[in-house]
Order: sequence, then C-alpha cells, then structure tokens
Amino acid sequence: MWCGRVALRRLQRIAVSPLDISGHLANAVQREMSSLPRVYITRQIPPEGLKILRESGQVQFDIWDSDDVPVPRKELLKKVKGVDGLVCVLTEKIDAELLDAAGPTLKVLSTMSVGFDHLCLEELNKRGIRVGYTPDVLTDAVAELTVALLLTTSRRLIEATHEAKTGGWGTWRTLWLCGYELANSTVGILGLGRIGVAIAERLKPFKVKKFIYTDVAPRPELARMIDAEYVSMDELAGQSDFLAVCCALTPETKEICNKDLFSKMKTTSIFINTSRGGVVHQQDLYEALSSGQIAGAGLDVTVPEPLPTSHPLFTLKNCVILPHIASASYTTRNAMSALAANNLLLGLKGEPMIKELKM
Repeated sequence: MWCGRVALRRLQRIAVSPLDISGHLANAVQREMSSLPRVYITRQIPPEGLKILRESGQVQFDIWDSDDVPVPRKELLKKVKGVDGLVCVLTEKIDAELLDAAGPTLKVLSTMSVGFDHLCLEELNKRGIRVGYTPDVLTDAVAELTVALLLTTSRRLIEATHEAKTGGWGTWRTLWLCGYELANSTVGILGLGRIGVAIAERLKPFKVKKFIYTDVAPRPELARMIDAEYVSMDELAGQSDFLAVCCALTPETKEICNKDLFSKMKTTSIFINTSRGGVVHQQDLYEALSSGQIAGAGLDVTVPEPLPTSHPLFTLKNCVILPHIASASYTTRNAMSALAANNLLLGLKGEPMIKELKM
C-alpha cells in the first residue's frame, strides 16, 4: 500500500527522462513530434502529471486549461475527435456518444480517479480501449479526511464554531453542544477495502472497542489487519455507533444506505460517507436526520455534485457537508496526476499500466 508521498517519489522516478534537444536536431524533432500520438486532457491536472507528459517526448497533447470550470460537453466531443489517448477526471461522462466522437483511434483512457462510475465500462471493453485509474495513492488522504469528518460531525464542531462567531457562547452549560466520543464505541465499515482499513488504523488510538464490517463476502486478510468482525448488513446497522461508508458505487450498492438501513441504526449513531454520493438515498437520510432517527451525518459526496444550496440537507445542523475534498492534499493530487500520466504513456506504448482496470 502506497502512501501519497512515497507514491509521488516512485512515480517521478518512473517518468521518462527529458529529451536533450539542440542544434540541427530541433527541426527534425519538431517533425517527429507532429507524428506522435495525440492526447486530450479534459482538465488542468496538477503539475507533476503535466511535467511527465511534457518531458516524455512521447505524446503531443491539448488541454482544457481550467481547473474551475469543466470542459463543456460540446467542446469535449469536438476535441476528442481522432485522439489516441484521453486523460479525464470524474466530472466527464465517458459514454458511447463520446467514444463515437473520438473514433477508432482512441486506444487508451486514463482517469485521474479511483472511482470509475463515470465510465461506461461496457462500451470501453467493446471497443478494446484500455483504462488506467489511480487507486492506492489517495488512501491516506481519504482516510485522514474521513476521520476529520467523523470527529467534526460527532463533536458538533461546525455548530460550535457558528455559536462562537455569532454570540451564542454564553455561560457554561452542562449539556450544551455535547456530542459522541469514540472511546469504547463500535465502528462499522460498509465495504472493507484499503481505505476502510486505513480509516480503522487511524481510529484505533481513540480506544475504539470494536470494529465490524460488511461486504459482498468476508475479507479475512484485510479484517485481520484491524481485528474486525464480519457481520450482516442488519447487524452493521444495529451495532454501529459510527458507520463509515467505503464501498464503490455499483448497480448493487446504488442507494444501499436508505430508509431500511437508517431505521435499524441507533438514535445516537453517526453516519459518514466519503465514497460516492449515489450509495445514499438522500431523501431517506434527510428524514432520518430531521426526525432524530440517527444523531448526525457527515458527507463528502452527494448527488448531484455540487449539491444545490437549496437542498434540504443544508438546513440541518446535524449534517456536515463537504465539497468532495477527501483526496485534496497537494501530495495526493500530484501523485494521482503522475500516476494518470504514467498509465497513459505505458498504455500507448502497449506496455502494462501501473494501475489498469480489469474489465
């Protein structure tokens, strides 16, 4: 398992050394460059990835040069025409329409994400397009943010900050802004993978009494790392004081966190989701929070993203919503960018990618 800093150093070493171009070779090199594989990059990715692509001398690329606004769909469909490779992020829907626009030259897709629910895998597989993605390098950052969100929600830090700023901080009161602590608690994990394990490792020092998890099947090797017990979905809901959702979004997990799950949870439970917004039925969550069925929720992901400011969840004091920033550390985002770049270059050369999605 790579941590962000170690991964970034390794990926920097993997990158092809810069070309030494001078003198009479320049014109020849320029002619050669024009025949290199064409690549389109759908977002201004962090600098390490761009540096690797520029210095490789293996591709010519065009880029949507903004990190604030996604490339408009019409522009994207125009830009991908005839490309050999595509680097995207999770805001771009890669479907049959886009693949038709790209045409038969497209051989490699590299997404700067660990999730791939924005990709139509059936269409990609049908066309023989290889797919690289960026797992592992963001594990530490996501685990850290999940713990931070859990503590912020359970100890009501957003509420407390607001009270301090707006004059609500009066005399000391015995139960004012009381929350729930991790010591002697049961922490449940829905979907035990590398991120779930990393979250549990960080929570252990808080004197958590027990870790439980559920998944499509027991994961004994991972479970042993954190001394976690495999339980049913109903048991996970009923026993967890804190429930962290770490599963991928698939047809089977879509809105799996719904009224049925929330109705089985303790009224003192804290629900945390840093996976994908689609695994939660948001209206059911709103009703569970507003009725007191569960104590609080912390969300880093929603449907849609961004969540409209008029959404009912924003009206609740016991719901903390972040703008999908779990992997947002400088080290991790650069490592993701570098991995995406290396996946692309290796794929275009017909070599095994560092992280390739098996379809």
